[in-house]
Amino acid sequence: MANQPHQKVIITCAITGNLTRPDQSPFLPITPQQIADSALEAAEAGAAIAHIHVRDPETGRPSMSIDLYRDVMDRIRARNPKLIINLTTGPGGRFVPSEEDPKVAGPGTTLIAPEKRVEHVEILRPEICTLDLNTMNSGGQVVINTPTNVRKMANRIRAVGVMPELELFDSGDCHLARDLIAEGVLQGPGLFSLVLGVKYGFDASSETMLYGRGLLPAGAIWTGFGIGRAEFPMVAQAYLFGGHVRVGMEDNLYLSKGVLAKTNAELVTHAADILKSLGAAIASASEARAMLGFS
Repeated sequence: MANQPHQKVIITCAITGNLTRPDQSPFLPITPQQIADSALEAAEAGAAIAHIHVRDPETGRPSMSIDLYRDVMDRIRARNPKLIINLTTGPGGRFVPSEEDPKVAGPGTTLIAPEKRVEHVEILRPEICTLDLNTMNSGGQVVINTPTNVRKMANRIRAVGVMPELELFDSGDCHLARDLIAEGVLQGPGLFSLVLGVKYGFDASSETMLYGRGLLPAGAIWTGFGIGRAEFPMVAQAYLFGGHVRVGMEDNLYLSKGVLAKTNAELVTHAADILKSLGAAIASASEARAMLGFS
């Protein structure tokens, strides 16, 4: 694995996410047009990959509607066919035990069959989709991604020629990824993201990022990113440790303390400025495609 900074750094922009809420920022993209426009603006600012969730246009709540995903992808590809699209498969893995009987699902549970969580990927065929390997506490809830269900999702993702981006929230996720590669369920050396700063997962620190990087397979391509106030410090850290970077309103709504970002492009521009100040060059979408093995 490369320990030196890359000559060209790939910036991913996570456009709207699943947990950030419209009441937290009036600038959060909600509708397919807003999400697509925000991704295209982020691309103009230097993002080579757009990580996409969709939301119900009426309520702003997270959605898994295939029609909404298709609408966003069509709008992006009509105007920028080179931008790499990365669709989430994260929704559908949350369990909230009921007060009366903890083995019964309570309000807020989203658990669905793993096959349903990747259905939009099978139909729409983005270049990349996420594959979360975490089972962990999340607030007062639990996110569940069992190895059996991860295998089912991985097999379907690979069958349609989409590249899985493995999201790692703690050290056990790294070990699971290595086991899945050893089994042949996943193809090595792999594409990874170290997710830092989620409560009860990896801490957003230099020590943790270095530790997580050391658990990845040799030759892995990886991104390291931080949540909330850790977003921009982790941009610099990921670059210096030989990784790529991610920013966006999914992870952080603020450009600086108390100052809401008005667009995802502002977050990408700030990240690009940090990288350039450290001597990095920003990979274009075409360059990122070549680095990742896409046409």
